[in-house]
Order: sequence, then structure tokens, then C-alpha cells
Amino acid sequence: MKTISQKKLTRTFMNENENNCPAEGLIKMLSGKWKPQIFKLAKEGPVRFNTLLRQLEGSNKQSLSIALKELEENGVLKKEIIADKPLHIEYTLTFKGKMLIPVFQQLESML
Repeated sequence: MKTISQKKLTRTFMNENENNCPAEGLIKMLSGKWKPQIFKLAKEGPVRFNTLLRQLEGSNKQSLSIALKELEENGVLKKEIIADKPLHIEYTLTFKGKMLIPVFQQLESML
């Protein structure tokens, strides 16, 4: 039986996907170079661009910035400018992103 938050998540993905298939919308949103790895790191806490560059072997600035921008546009990550010195940007999971954690955990348990 679905919980209320799972129903809301399903409706969100159905509204965003013209084919009305929530699984297809979710896969499209999180597919692409580095997105699953970024999500996995972000679920453990805020992440910074340069830290991601170091942690994601083989990544480059362009592909990483595109992936972060798309995750932000899809409402999975929130970009936050931290005014402390040195000035830096952190990415954190949004409410929508946090609702995806159980989905990822289920997928990981199947492997």
C-alpha cells in the first residue's frame, strides 16, 4: 500500500511526463552522466562542485555542471550560495529529492 508521500511523488512524476508513466519520467530525470552518483553523494549531505570533481573519477567541469543544473531544474537539488569565507556553493537535496531516497534504496537492494 502506498503512503501519502509516495502517492504525491507518483502524481508529480506523472504530471511532468507527457506519457503519464511515472517510472519513465523518473528514469529520464535521473539518467545521464553523473546524476546517480551526484544523488548518492548528496543524500549523505551537502556537496560542493570541486569536491564532486575530485570524488567522481573521470568527471569534468562541463559534464558535471550540466548534470547539476539539470538536477536543480528538475527540483531534485537546491543550489545554495554560502557567504562564509571563502564564498562557495553547496548543493543539497530538496524535499522532492529526499522522497527519492527510498526508491534508490530499493533499487540498490535488488543488486
